[in-house]
Amino acid sequence: MVRPYEQRFPWTLDWNLLRTFMVVVEQRGISRAADFLGLKQPTISSALKRLEDSAGHQLIVRKPNDFRVTRAGQLLYAECSSIFGAVSQLPSLLETGSTELRGHIAIATTSHVVSEHFDEVLRAFTERQPKVTFSITVAESDDVVSRISQNRASLGICLLNRIPPELQAQVLYREYFGLFCGPHHRLFHQPQITLSELEDERAVSFQTEVEGGALEPVTRLRLRAKISTRWSGVSSNLLELRRMIVSNVGIGALPLHVARADVSQGLLRQLPPYDELPLVNIYLLTNPRRRLSDAEAALVKACNEMLQRVDLRERTYS
Repeated sequence: MVRPYEQRFPWTLDWNLLRTFMVVVEQRGISRAADFLGLKQPTISSALKRLEDSAGHQLIVRKPNDFRVTRAGQLLYAECSSIFGAVSQLPSLLETGSTELRGHIAIATTSHVVSEHFDEVLRAFTERQPKVTFSITVAESDDVVSRISQNRASLGICLLNRIPPELQAQVLYREYFGLFCGPHHRLFHQPQITLSELEDERAVSFQTEVEGGALEPVTRLRLRAKISTRWSGVSSNLLELRRMIVSNVGIGALPLHVARADVSQGLLRQLPPYDELPLVNIYLLTNPRRRLSDAEAALVKACNEMLQRVDLRERTYS
């Protein structure tokens, strides 16, 4: 029987190869991974080849105009992400037992989360714990879920079309969506606008506005207004979608409370319909399997206390 310490793979493996492989997968290519790491392409290619030789499997199919992660590569990537998440926690975990709370909290969030209640939690927490540091990464909702599942972030804020069974999700806040046009649109200065005037209008869209997606209710709003189903522009970033609406690439849907300031400044105008607007949940996501540092545990506790104290109706922004 082979004892664990006698297995060659974990003892002979260069662990830096795992980090390089993870970056290649996330950057979707060797050249982009080289740019990201500040290395030359042959160095990345050589590292990938050494890892494949050590693992005994092809991990990535790399041909001109064809980049694919194999089944073995997908399994290894999931483990690499988990290892990376565990290692990234070490500095904060080592702060345990300090007389003053220290550590680092990594938050993964979808673009332009606007929540006065979450902001207040951060303000009060930072006031009590000034030695704790933060990093906030903006990503698509699916990427936020992946980061939390892979233990690479302390907590996440995102939209969900389903709650992953291995994660804990709570509604952080809810927001209503409406349709908007910019100041160069033909309807912007019209005194009254009827719903029928939106039929076949050019539109811009979030990438998640698909059937079964987290913003499917917004898709139904588009169908109700009979605007064009062919997108003139698409983005996963709210600010870029706003840019396209203001620039008259097309009309689009935005959260009402986020668009309020632009409406008051004359950069956006809400379009019909004005009733029965879609209501979308924004979730606070955590991983029960993550070993929380003292700082992470304190912030999660503060968030949970706020969610219990503040009724969901008050956290529904319109």
